[in-house]
Amino acid sequence: MSTRGSTPDDSPSDRRLDAGVPQLGKVPRAGPKMNAVQGSIVVDAPIGSVYRQSLQLEDLPKFISAVKEVKELDAKHFLVTISHKGQRYEGVLEIMLQVLERRLAWRVVVSKPSSHHFATGVVSLTSRSDRITGVSVRISSSFNGALSRRLNAYLRNFKRLIEKPG
Repeated sequence: MSTRGSTPDDSPSDRRLDAGVPQLGKVPRAGPKMNAVQGSIVVDAPIGSVYRQSLQLEDLPKFISAVKEVKELDAKHFLVTISHKGQRYEGVLEIMLQVLERRLAWRVVVSKPSSHHFATGVVSLTSRSDRITGVSVRISSSFNGALSRRLNAYLRNFKRLIEKPG
């Protein structure tokens, strides 16, 4: 089956009515290329503490250097300011899924200066013992760059933050 061109039943008026609306059998225009990375680290803290820290999105700038500011809009939405290759971007981070002490999934849609950047992520936690927690992160992003190296640095920064005394 071809996904391009007209079929015998396609009249010009039918094509106008559904212009811009994705239809079965039609391939939408490609969006930005997504890069996916994953990483993990073990932290010396109970899973409850790690989960609570993961929900403190206003603390993201403390361990993710690209995130400059986070402001809560409501319980599931946050305004984020990101710096990448000298350019500042603003967008909305939305919490998509929360599973108590197990998983947190989110997405960011950048709105300023352009709307073609997008990122998603999942943080998964596993209890290794009463005081040890495994943290796994998977991120897909349209921002190009050494995301894998940066993710490992962010995980090490998170480990320092969560294990910091006091």
